[in-house]
Amino acid sequence: MALESFNERRFKLREHGTDTRTEIMAGITTFMTMSYILAVNPAILSDAGMDGGAVFTATILASIIAMLCMAFYANMPFGLSAGMGLNAFFAYTVVSQMGMSWQFALTAVFLEGLIFIILSFTGIRESLFNAIPLNLKKAVSVAIGLFIALIGLINAGIVGVGEISLELSNIASAEGFVFFFALIVMVVLTARGVKGALLWGILASTIVGLITGVTHFPEGNTIMSLPPTIKPIAFQLDFSNIFSFEMFSVLFSFLFVDIFDTLGTLTGVATKAKMLDKDGNLPDGSKALLADAVGTTLGALLGTSTITTFVESSAGVAEGGRTGLTALSTAVCFAIAAFFFPLFSIIPAQATAAALVVVGLFMLSTVVEINFSDITEAFPAFMTILMMPATYSIAEGISFGMISYAGIKLLTGRGKEVSPLVYGLAVIFLLRYIVPVFL
Repeated sequence: MALESFNERRFKLREHGTDTRTEIMAGITTFMTMSYILAVNPAILSDAGMDGGAVFTATILASIIAMLCMAFYANMPFGLSAGMGLNAFFAYTVVSQMGMSWQFALTAVFLEGLIFIILSFTGIRESLFNAIPLNLKKAVSVAIGLFIALIGLINAGIVGVGEISLELSNIASAEGFVFFFALIVMVVLTARGVKGALLWGILASTIVGLITGVTHFPEGNTIMSLPPTIKPIAFQLDFSNIFSFEMFSVLFSFLFVDIFDTLGTLTGVATKAKMLDKDGNLPDGSKALLADAVGTTLGALLGTSTITTFVESSAGVAEGGRTGLTALSTAVCFAIAAFFFPLFSIIPAQATAAALVVVGLFMLSTVVEINFSDITEAFPAFMTILMMPATYSIAEGISFGMISYAGIKLLTGRGKEVSPLVYGLAVIFLLRYIVPVFL
């Protein structure tokens, strides 16, 4: 009764039409649907040269911090962790393609978090979001989906990188079997409405991986241990290049993707929870935005990529989650998971790769909302979707989208439809390509 009384006072359960049991079950459900990140994020960031075990622990700590802010400050039922797409940009664009260090990338994430903390207090974050054309926002989501799916196919060894093209490889192998088994399980369970479909798919394919010899039990066959130390990656920021064009480009890409991703997720999940007011706004939405800003800032110090609100929170909302107690319950689940790193460490790359492909599918669904009837809207969206996976870079996709949007609107006499912010960004991105030609 004492716990129920505390929960009522702190989270105002009756006012939100819920109770402690409902909120806890909703929190567990949210964890089940988003816990795949504990396998996927270390796998992605380890490709950037970071210690996978340390990333596992850092991801959990940053997620818990963000969800505690969401629970006790915002009193909203949203789960937060390292954002998909943003972690891929971190590892495969900033580090692999641009040749920057993971310390440089963490510094960009840290600066992004600080900027978002400021913008969340001032309300500018929402204004920036509104200034970006709606079709470009949707196109970026679709493009990131294709980009993530491509990364999944490459990580699984199903698609290889040839001298001049991508090519099929490694399909008729144990690794290929594990990948396609995981993919089929995830899709079938999702179609059947099973909560945590990606997690169950990862676990089932891990068992198959053990049977086929693709992966092996850790030494001592232990599945529980103390969480790995974050010492190899914590507080490893590098401020030596913060005034470079590379830092500006990376920082803007992080800011752009996180702004529309978080606000879009909050709006969508809050609509499902009937939390929006009569004007379609989320009351105290700035508090929710601050939660991921704090998580991102402290997460960078601990050693992980951008923390953002997960769309999988909708699963907990569907179970009746309406208050911060849901977020708190999800945070507790993350804390418990910290002691099962040996279990997560045996997950084969093919299993997490399949999860990337399915997440890519989920993100692709936004393509039906893009206006293709107006070529001045369709072409910039198309360029964004085409160039992001083609150049293997989120930043390049955004650049081509911005430049083509501002350019085609201006040349067709519809320049007034473009905000000054978009023009400014288009000029900056255009100079990025032109200036090196004359140097």
